[in-house]
Amino acid sequence: MKIAILGFGTVGSGVYEVLKTNYETITKRAGVEIDIKYVLDLRTFPGQPVEEVLVHDFDQIVNDPEVEIIVETMGGLEKAYSFVKEALLKGKSVCTSNKELVAKYGAELLEIAKQKKINFLFEASVGGGIPIIRPLNQSLTADQIIEITGVLNGTTNYMLTEMKERGISFQEALEEAQQKGFAERNPAADIEGYDACRKIAILTSLAYGKQVDYEKIPTEGIVNISDIDIQYALNMKAAIKLLGSSKQVGDNIYTMVAPKIISENHPLYTVNGVFNGILVRGNVLGDVMFYGSGAGKLPTASAVVSDIVDSAKHKGRNIMTIWSQKELELADTKSLTCKFFVRVKQEETEAAKRVFPIKQVCEAPNVSGEFAFLTEQMSEEKFKKAALKVSVLNWIRTEL
Repeated sequence: MKIAILGFGTVGSGVYEVLKTNYETITKRAGVEIDIKYVLDLRTFPGQPVEEVLVHDFDQIVNDPEVEIIVETMGGLEKAYSFVKEALLKGKSVCTSNKELVAKYGAELLEIAKQKKINFLFEASVGGGIPIIRPLNQSLTADQIIEITGVLNGTTNYMLTEMKERGISFQEALEEAQQKGFAERNPAADIEGYDACRKIAILTSLAYGKQVDYEKIPTEGIVNISDIDIQYALNMKAAIKLLGSSKQVGDNIYTMVAPKIISENHPLYTVNGVFNGILVRGNVLGDVMFYGSGAGKLPTASAVVSDIVDSAKHKGRNIMTIWSQKELELADTKSLTCKFFVRVKQEETEAAKRVFPIKQVCEAPNVSGEFAFLTEQMSEEKFKKAALKVSVLNWIRTEL
């Protein structure tokens, strides 16, 4: 079976490497030899084996009847969307690692694949090398999913882990992440929570079978998390994690991306460094955890190649995915309740006691001049109204 890879960057070159390294094993599992006929990239790679199959024109690929599977690892949105849609319309299955593409156009592209009796697969779009899309779509079908909560971004998890374990500042952690290649020069997609937002949108769409508009998901990053917040969390034997979550409460579905303080008993507490962890709660099965490398060249490439194998095994048959183009209506999070960790200036202590239902006073070594506490369970709306009445230094949702 002939395939083409669009983009020879980190993930694309990883797919090429995995297919070459594990050729015999992949052939056995796919039931057919998987041969790379084309690699599309604007660049040239003199002296490298990929030069033998390198092309610069997508039309050459999409119009070749021998190519049955196209692998999209270019990233970005508009160019990737036009290429992938054209490939599907011409009857070629597509495997992608592009979370932005899947989050925005997943339902539409899945519908085209269904009509053409081919496949649009995207295991690598969430969780890197962690199998999560396939279990949601094929393994957990007996359950009604009532919650998905995950550490979905390796960059921010690495930063928060370093801040916790070494006591460094947010800026120091960010600079280290950039130096090690875990964060981009422009880290906004990670630290502002946009990357995690697209991923939880994909998981929510799969869990509930309708398109989730990620632009409507309340999203907060970790830019306001300081080493002082980390000290308080440590003193409470807790950790701060950036969580993407989707929860069904009655008939309402709440989706959010935000930092949260979680206890040492929480399943995601030990997910550290660049690793990802995803907790799925079913109404029958209970809790299931998925844990592993959430990013990186070879883990992500491994997930893409698993989709290639699945496409080869299902030639001429569409793998059913329940994800309609009808938009899922998300509930307004102002009615969602939780506890909050709050810090105010020392002189605001009495004012804070008047406006917040305080459950517990918090302390941290070497921190003075402020009053910190945990609230009782309260709604987002009531909390934010109370927070307007005092000068809050910072606040974080918590499950303590």
